Amino acid sequence: MLAGILFKPTSSQTRRQSGVARRRGAAVVELAILLPFLMLLFVLAVDFARVFYCSLTITNCARAGALYASDPVAAAESPFASIQAAALADATNLTPQPTVTSSQGTDALGQPYVEVTVSYAFKTITGYLGSTGNVQVIRKVRTALAPTTPSS
Repeated sequence: MLAGILFKPTSSQTRRQSGVARRRGAAVVELAILLPFLMLLFVLAVDFARVFYCSLTITNCARAGALYASDPVAAAESPFASIQAAALADATNLTPQPTVTSSQGTDALGQPYVEVTVSYAFKTITGYLGSTGNVQVIRKVRTALAPTTPSS
């Protein structure tokens, strides 16, 4: 009987326990309100990272194609058969494959150059903030052609 008296909760302990239960309920409500916003931020971060990675890959493709096309000696010794093959060697992880175009010309100083353009239609996870969900990633690299004979 003495043990029942010693462990009987007082009215202040009872109030404290009900306050903890109310606080837990408030935390659940706050999480329920913030969870959609947090998920939107997560999806935006993932989409941004994917577009950034794709952009780096497309840039590397354009550089590889321009490097292949700018030096005829290196092109003869290369394992690639064409500018497109050299450029697409860096894009093995992109499906569908990017589009590669190349052109040659001369600049204002009369120096010959080659320009390689790589484009890729990137599809985002979701259309957000008014976007259609498609991002066109285009990179151009212009490189001077290496002379075939050394100049003095």
